[in-house]
Amino acid sequence: MVYVYILASFTASLLQSCELCSGYLENFCFFIMEKFNVRLLLVFCSLSLFDGGIARAVKSQGGSEEWGYVEVRPKAHLFWWLYESPYRVEQPSKPWPIILWIQGGPGASGVGIGNFEEIGPLDTNLKPRNSTWLKKADLLFVDNPVGTGYSYVEDAELFVKTDDEAATDLTTLLIQLFNTNESLQKSPLYLVAESYGGKFAVTAGLSILKSIEAGKLKLKLGGVALGNSWISPEDFVFSWGPLLKDVSRLDNNGLEISNSLAEKISQQLKDGQYTEATNTWLQLETVIGDNSNQVDFYNFLLDSGMGPVALTGSAFSNGNFAVNRYSRYLNSLRFAAGNNEGNLDSLMNGVIKKKLKIIPANVSWGGQSSYVFSYLEGDFMKPRIAEVDELLSKGVNVTVYNGQLDVICATKGVEAWVDKLRWEGLKDFLSKKRTPLYCKDDQATKGFIKSYKNLQFYWILEAGHFVPAEQPCVSLNMAGAITQSPAAEAS
Repeated sequence: MVYVYILASFTASLLQSCELCSGYLENFCFFIMEKFNVRLLLVFCSLSLFDGGIARAVKSQGGSEEWGYVEVRPKAHLFWWLYESPYRVEQPSKPWPIILWIQGGPGASGVGIGNFEEIGPLDTNLKPRNSTWLKKADLLFVDNPVGTGYSYVEDAELFVKTDDEAATDLTTLLIQLFNTNESLQKSPLYLVAESYGGKFAVTAGLSILKSIEAGKLKLKLGGVALGNSWISPEDFVFSWGPLLKDVSRLDNNGLEISNSLAEKISQQLKDGQYTEATNTWLQLETVIGDNSNQVDFYNFLLDSGMGPVALTGSAFSNGNFAVNRYSRYLNSLRFAAGNNEGNLDSLMNGVIKKKLKIIPANVSWGGQSSYVFSYLEGDFMKPRIAEVDELLSKGVNVTVYNGQLDVICATKGVEAWVDKLRWEGLKDFLSKKRTPLYCKDDQATKGFIKSYKNLQFYWILEAGHFVPAEQPCVSLNMAGAITQSPAAEAS
C-alpha cells in the first residue's frame, strides 16, 4: 500500500508539471487501479486529472441545443444535453413534452448510445435520423450516474453505490435546470428508460415527486416509461432457461443447470446476499452461453459477438463488459444494415467532444464507466417492483414496453413482475384485451398494447433489447402516445 501511495503522489506531481502528459497518465492511473485492485488510487490521481467547478452550460449557435455540467455534489459532475424540437406543435390543451432518456448498463451513456444509436436527431455517421423522437418531444440526455460517459468524479468515493444515490444526483441536476427556466417548467417531463435505466427511472421518479411536493423542484412529472427494464432480476433469471428452451437454444440439460443457478440466486436475494447474487448471475450468463453456443442476450435469434470467453469475476470487477456488450450488439445492427462506419467511441471522443468544448481535456467519454458498474454491484440484483407500485399508487402514468426477442430482460420476466404488483387496478388491467399496433400503411402486426388507468404495457414484435433501434416506426408512435404529444396524431 505504501508503494501505491508513493506512485500516486509521484503521478499527481508529474501531472501538475506536465499538462501534455496528463492524458497518458490518466490511463496509467486507471491501469494501476485495475492491476492492483486499488480504488483509492483514484483519489490521488484525480487531484490533477479533472477540473473542478460549478454548473456550466453552452448553447448552440442556432439555439436549438444546450448542454453543460452540473456539480451535483462537490467534485461530482453530471453532463447533460438538451435538444429543442424543430417539429414543435403548439396546442394549449396538450403542452409540448420533454423526454429525459435514461440509459442502462449501469455505466452506459445516454448522451452517446441513446442519442446517436437510438432516438436522437443524428446517427453515428452524423446523418439525420428519420425516426428521431424529436418529432414528438424535446429530448434531454444525461450521462447518469456520475462516471458515465462525459460525467465524472474527482474522487473514487464519489461514485454512487445505490440506485437511490443516483436518483438524488439526477434530481439535483433537474433542480438546477428547471428551477431557473420558466420555459422548461411549462413542459411535462417524461422519464423514458432502457435496461438498468429502469431501476434508475423509478427511484428518480419518486425522488422527483418528493422534491416537487417539498417545493424544491419546479416541474411537472408526466410519467415514467420502462423499456426492457431490469426491474426484477429474480424474475428475469428464472425466465431465461424456459425461454431459451422454448426457442431451441437450450436443451433439457441446459435448462436444468439454468434453473438450478436461478434458484441459488433466489435464495441469495432472500438472504440479503446481493453481491453474491450478482456473482452467481455472472456464472449463470456464462453457463447459458456455453450451453446455447453463445446466444445473444439482447436478441435470441442471434449469436453473441462475445465468443466463448467466460464472464469471470475479474471481468466483472473491471465492469467494461456490460458497456462493451451494448456496443457490440448495436454495431452488429449497423453492419447488418450495410453501414460499416460510425464508431461511437471515436465519434464521442473526437468530433463531438470538440463541438461541446466544455469537456475537460483529461475526461474521455466512457473513461470511468467501468467503475460505475463495479460500485453498484451491491444494488444490481435488488428489485424495484415496490417503487413501480408506489408510482402507480401516486397516480403517475407508468408505461412498460418490451421487445419480443430480448433475453436479458425477457418479456416472460417482465410479465412475471407485473403480475406481482399490488396496485389496486392490476386485476382489471390483466383482464383487458390487447390492441394490435401497426405502422403507417403497413398492415403487418408490429406489436400489442394493453392499458388500464395509469398503467400501459406495449409488446413490441421483432425487436430485442433496443426497441427504438430495432423497430423505429412503432417506437416513434409509442413515444408520442406515452407523452401525449400534440404531434402524436401526425404519425
